[in-house]
Amino acid sequence: MAKRLLPTLNRVLVEKLLQPNKSAGGILLPETTKQLNSAKVVAVGPGERDRDGKLIPVSLKEGDTVLLPEYGGTEVKLAEKEYLLFREHDILGRLEE
Repeated sequence: MAKRLLPTLNRVLVEKLLQPNKSAGGILLPETTKQLNSAKVVAVGPGERDRDGKLIPVSLKEGDTVLLPEYGGTEVKLAEKEYLLFREHDILGRLEE
């Protein structure tokens, strides 16, 4: 069983962030609360090549928090953890605090 996955081309490996069940004030939040579909970038590929053969690097880096589409990605299970594999252009954006 593989322990680490290194994405190829412009693919990005992410781990979904679990949203808290309680608010900062201690109020229990229902499961139906609309929350951001966010994830942490675990690994990125080197990028893809243009028509001239020049490498176009991925604009994300490990540790970034990103916004994911509601559907999509390829589910990957490594060492009892679940990850999602997306192409860079499928990720909606980077979240900053």
